[in-house]
Amino acid sequence: MIHPDRGRLPLCCTFLFCLLGCVSADGIIATVGTDVTLICNYDATYYGKLSACWGRGAIPSRGCAGEVIRSDGSTMVSRLSERYLFMGNLEEGDVSLTIRQVEESDSGIYGCRVEIPGWFNDHKHQQTLTVMPVRPNPIKVEIREVKERTVTVRWTHVFDGGRPITTYRIDLKNKQASWDTAVKTEVYNPELTQLTLVDLRPAKTYSLRMFALNSVGMSEPSNVLTIMTKEAAPEGPPLDMQLEPLSPYSIKVSWKPPRPDQRNGVLRSYSISYREYDPDGRQFKRWQHLSVTATREVESVLLSNLKPSAFYGVLIQAKTNAGIGPASTAPLCSTLNEVQKTSTPSTIRSTSTAATRTQDSSSLNPPHRTSTAEVVTAATVWREETTTVTTVPPDPPVVEIVEVKGGTISLLWTPGFEGDSPITGFYLEYKAANASWDYRKTVVDFSPDQTEATIIEINPSTYNIRMFAKSSVGISKASNILTITTGEPGHKSDDRLTTVSTDTHAAASTDEGHSGGKLAAIVLPVVLVVLIVAIATAWQLRRMKQKNGSLNMWRPGGVLRYKGAESLQEL
Repeated sequence: MIHPDRGRLPLCCTFLFCLLGCVSADGIIATVGTDVTLICNYDATYYGKLSACWGRGAIPSRGCAGEVIRSDGSTMVSRLSERYLFMGNLEEGDVSLTIRQVEESDSGIYGCRVEIPGWFNDHKHQQTLTVMPVRPNPIKVEIREVKERTVTVRWTHVFDGGRPITTYRIDLKNKQASWDTAVKTEVYNPELTQLTLVDLRPAKTYSLRMFALNSVGMSEPSNVLTIMTKEAAPEGPPLDMQLEPLSPYSIKVSWKPPRPDQRNGVLRSYSISYREYDPDGRQFKRWQHLSVTATREVESVLLSNLKPSAFYGVLIQAKTNAGIGPASTAPLCSTLNEVQKTSTPSTIRSTSTAATRTQDSSSLNPPHRTSTAEVVTAATVWREETTTVTTVPPDPPVVEIVEVKGGTISLLWTPGFEGDSPITGFYLEYKAANASWDYRKTVVDFSPDQTEATIIEINPSTYNIRMFAKSSVGISKASNILTITTGEPGHKSDDRLTTVSTDTHAAASTDEGHSGGKLAAIVLPVVLVVLIVAIATAWQLRRMKQKNGSLNMWRPGGVLRYKGAESLQEL
């Protein structure tokens, strides 16, 4: 039997529900950091200006729960935060809510109520807002300082996408190479805004870019910096130096440039220093100097106006705009005798005699002149020792290692007594552990108010680090020396052994234990414990079975316990 009234029941219920106040609902998805508008309108031409409010949560029977903003029909009368705005024309009935720069915590239900006079007349509109976190914004990185072997870059914090930035990644490559060949280094300190890359090559062009990472993902790459490191003095001496006597009054000197990887820039000239050795007086005479422009792959110069049958020592040094490199040396060479004709046999005899007299001259030199190369250095030191220091320079800082991960080194230092003048800065010296400080590879400068820094080692190895404080009075003695072993760039490493030395002349070293030994030390005890527990459990189960008693087991701390001849129980 069909009852026609039943077909009208849903419609009647719907009508009654709307009398009590109909609620429309929809949803919107936004990303962190954007502006979102939740739509709500009424017919102001028909109703006139009406009060309206927005709240967080489901719309209650009266008003707005968790009210965030309210309008009297013409203007906004209250709001919970400046991020909540009415951007539409209120007098035309547009009471849409705009939320500026939404955060993940803004997700949830929002309800709009327009208060229409009369019972159950209010217009109610409900929306669900879902705010999704995103990757961080790209970084804008800039160059702070470029030196021969270091580059310091800095940046400002960017929008993190709604999730905290956890890591920065730095890519560095030769300018002409692809990014696939770049050295990738991760820095696990999100508070950083500056770092220094060390151990670069002088007079080389690099490209650098950065990324920021959060739990959602990695940002787009930053702007790309093109960096050309400054020139440095050559690291290597000229090669294949040859001395050939041409007459009683001249010697021909020939050589080749230093190795290309040791030139550290464009070779501009060569400095030729020569002087006569007096075997009777057992001493060298004064230096004479020539300068030759660097033009060819095989260079030569003629030393003229020399004395007959006299021995001469020669040094050659290559120069760039940044300075002069180490000297190449050769055995003493004797000019020809005035009555002697220049010939191949005589040249050979002269060279042989020169080599012999070189050995003799070494033993005849004063103690502070053990070689021709050291004479130049000794002369420089003598000039420096004429300066009298009448004021007190600062004490050296104390340096500590905060962390070493991969190729990233975090340092912290404590300044010492500043002496007779305020400290104006610090600088760090950096060298290979098996080299002397005369061959330091890097010097990094820091401001006087800086007490911590992060540096990136491009070529993983073992290094020594020490610091100095400087003021207008002078430079402190060296700090304690740190011996640091860096790992492969781009790989996180937590087990990095580092030795701190308080000796300012030599750094102590600590050998890392073998990883195989560590693994065995961990695995073997675990295996033994498991075997013992298994044997004890099997034995006890067998005994309980023989007694035909009930078996009750407890596992305090994950280990079965047994007491006397009783059932297994918790101790």
